[in-house]
Amino acid sequence: MDTTEKRKIFLLTGMSVLVAALIRIPQIFGFDAGVSFFYEKNAVLFVFLGIALYVILTAKTLRKSHLVATLVFFAICTAYINLLPKNINKDVMQLVYLHLPLLLWCFYGLVYIGFDTKDTGKRMAYIQYNGKIAVLGAVLMIAGMILSAVTIGLFSAIDLKIEEFYMEYIAMTGVAIAPIAVTYIIEKYPRITHKIIPLVANIFTPLVTIIQVVFLTVMLVTGKSPFDDREFLMLINVLLAVVTALVVFSITGTASEKKQRYTPVVLLLLTAVTLITNVVALSAIIYRLGEFGLTPNRTAVLGVNLLIFVHLALMAIDLFRTVFGKRELQRVERTTARYLPVYALWTIIVVFLFPWIFATS
Repeated sequence: MDTTEKRKIFLLTGMSVLVAALIRIPQIFGFDAGVSFFYEKNAVLFVFLGIALYVILTAKTLRKSHLVATLVFFAICTAYINLLPKNINKDVMQLVYLHLPLLLWCFYGLVYIGFDTKDTGKRMAYIQYNGKIAVLGAVLMIAGMILSAVTIGLFSAIDLKIEEFYMEYIAMTGVAIAPIAVTYIIEKYPRITHKIIPLVANIFTPLVTIIQVVFLTVMLVTGKSPFDDREFLMLINVLLAVVTALVVFSITGTASEKKQRYTPVVLLLLTAVTLITNVVALSAIIYRLGEFGLTPNRTAVLGVNLLIFVHLALMAIDLFRTVFGKRELQRVERTTARYLPVYALWTIIVVFLFPWIFATS
């Protein structure tokens, strides 16, 4: 084991201990995390702080300016989220809690690409990394659930109930430090993780396309409408976000593959069907705005849907040109890379402006 590898393991251990200690603050200082919404406000901050510091400190060249900028950013976010007035609208606070992880994800992207905002290739590398960490993280999560079930079962067999202790002290800590461990694995074994996204894309892209077509058909036949059913509309919005992410991950994972005969066609079909679903959702949101008025939730959902619609439309145009104009699939990659800052801008608006725009809603 060379010096660099030892240093990475040392930093992996150190950042894991740091995140684990921060997550345990309520237990260390003896206050109720539920009453103060401690985890809603701070859990993702601690996780992203640990993984950001790990990436900065394990870089080939340590840039102090990047380290300082990262520490300042997380200090500002921590102070802001914990000092927001308690009388702010409950729905607005939920939106802030929901969008803060997305804002941190965007900033972590800056850290990951070395704050090089001009290189779109690095942005796409970050998207690929997220696909790998999502799939590998899911595998580790399943393994962790099996290990947890076996451990709790074994202790139950000898009449020791460790469920509460295990979930509070071991499982929660494991989930918090998992992203750092997965990042290390991706760096350590790039040949294994390199094939993850193309494999997932080739399996799930056609399946999700078929599922969406069936979903839209059944919705039309049964008369199920998102115009009057709020929960159904929210379900469609979750579907849109997941499918859009799948399209982006599929493009980044297969653009460099030599065999692309059918991939662009399937991606074009999936994007087109998702656009139809997006139009249905947008129509329902605009209808509900006209019927029930402007609220923080409706404004946020409308904003996200418009962002996704524009993104899907741009990708659909590029995919159409790829399929029928024989252009390279990397063109779609570049379009996605250029669009990422738009999502970052939206998270900034929701996190930092919504609490004041809808302060009395």
